[in-house]
Amino acid sequence: MTTQIVGRVRWSAERRFYFGMALAMFGVVYLGFARTFFLRPLFPDFPAPAEPIFLVHGVAFTAWLVLLVVQPLLVASGRIDLHRSLGRVGAATAMAMVVLGLAGAVTAARRATGFIGVPIPPLQFLAVPIFNILMFGSLVTLAIMKRRDTQAHKRLMLLATVNLLAAAFARWPFDFAKGGPPVYFGLSDLFIVALVIWDLSTRRRLHPVTLWAGLATIVSQPLCLAVSGTWPWLAFAHWLVGSPG
Repeated sequence: MTTQIVGRVRWSAERRFYFGMALAMFGVVYLGFARTFFLRPLFPDFPAPAEPIFLVHGVAFTAWLVLLVVQPLLVASGRIDLHRSLGRVGAATAMAMVVLGLAGAVTAARRATGFIGVPIPPLQFLAVPIFNILMFGSLVTLAIMKRRDTQAHKRLMLLATVNLLAAAFARWPFDFAKGGPPVYFGLSDLFIVALVIWDLSTRRRLHPVTLWAGLATIVSQPLCLAVSGTWPWLAFAHWLVGSPG
C-alpha cells in the first residue's frame, strides 16, 4: 500500500521534509533494535529481554513508526478519509505504548541485573524511560487535541517520537553511541535541531510548537537525570517496583 501511495504523492518541500524525518526515525529504531527485535534470529547470542511484554512493546512501537511514515503520505495523496481512520488506530497505539512502556520499564527495573547493558542502578535509571514515555504520551495527547491545526499536529507527532529515540540510539552498534544518557539524548535532539532549521528556513521564525514542545523535551532530559538520584525519586521507584525500602 505504501508504494502505491508514494506514487501518487505530490512531493512538495514540506512533504519531503516530514516524510524524510519519519523515515530517519524509523531507521534509527531499526538499527538500534535490529539485534534484539527486528533481526533477532540472526543474533541469538546477543543480550535481549526475555519477558514477553517486550515483544508486544516492539510490535506496538513498530506500528507507531509505520503510521508516522504512512500518515503524511495519505494526506498528500488526498486520502483524508483513510488518514482519519488510521488516526484513531494511531491514538490507540500511542495509548498502548504508554502502558507497555511503563510496564516494561518497571519489569526491567525489577530484574536482579537491572536494565540490560546499563551500569546505572536500576531504580535510578528507571527515571529515564518513565520521563521519556510520559513526555511521549503528553505530546501525542496535545497532537490529538490539535489535529485540526495541521502545522501544530505534525510537529507534535514528530516531537513526541523524539522522546522515544534515546532507547534506540543507546543500542546502536557504534562506539560513539555508548556514552550514556547524555549522548543518547544529544543524538535524539538532532531531530529537534532539524525541525528548528526547517522552521527558520521556511517561516523565518520558530513555530510555537517547535519552540515550546522542543524546549520541554530538551529540558526533560537533564531534569530526569537530576531527579533520578534524589531520595524522593528513589523512594517512589522502590514503591513502584515493589522493592523493600
